[in-house]
Amino acid sequence: MPIAGYTTSVDAAKTANEITAMLAKRGAARVTTDYDQQGNATGLSFELRTDVGTREFALPIRAEGVLATLKRDRAEKRYLTIQQAERVAWRLVRDWLRAQLALIDAGSVSLDEIFFPWMVAPSGGTMHALFVEQQKAISA
Repeated sequence: MPIAGYTTSVDAAKTANEITAMLAKRGAARVTTDYDQQGNATGLSFELRTDVGTREFALPIRAEGVLATLKRDRAEKRYLTIQQAERVAWRLVRDWLRAQLALIDAGSVSLDEIFFPWMVAPSGGTMHALFVEQQKAISA
C-alpha cells in the first residue's frame, strides 16, 4: 500500500498557501516559501512567537524521499513523477501540521515543543541537524 495521499491532485502551491494560512492563524510573523534552482518549492521558513521570544523555523519538504517511497511501494506508474511526489510531500506536511496544531489546541503540547527540531540554530541549520552533528562527534 503506497503512502497516504499518494493520489492527490492538489497543486503544491495551493497546499503551501494552506500551510501558510494555518501558520498565520497561529501567529506566524513571517512565512516564506523556499525554492531550489529549478523553481521547485522545497520548504517553508517562518517566524513564530514562543514563550522565549520570536524564533525562526525551517520546515523541509523532501519530494525526493516521497518519490523513492512511491517507487519502493510500487505505486502505479502515473504516480511516479517528481511533480506528484511534490504534491504528496506538501500534503503530508499539511496533514502533519494540522495534527500538531490540534495537540497545541488541546493543551497537550506547546508550539515550541512541536517545532523544536525545525528551529533554526545559531549556526544556521536546524536544531535536529545540530543534534545529529553533535551525536556523531560524540560517537567518533
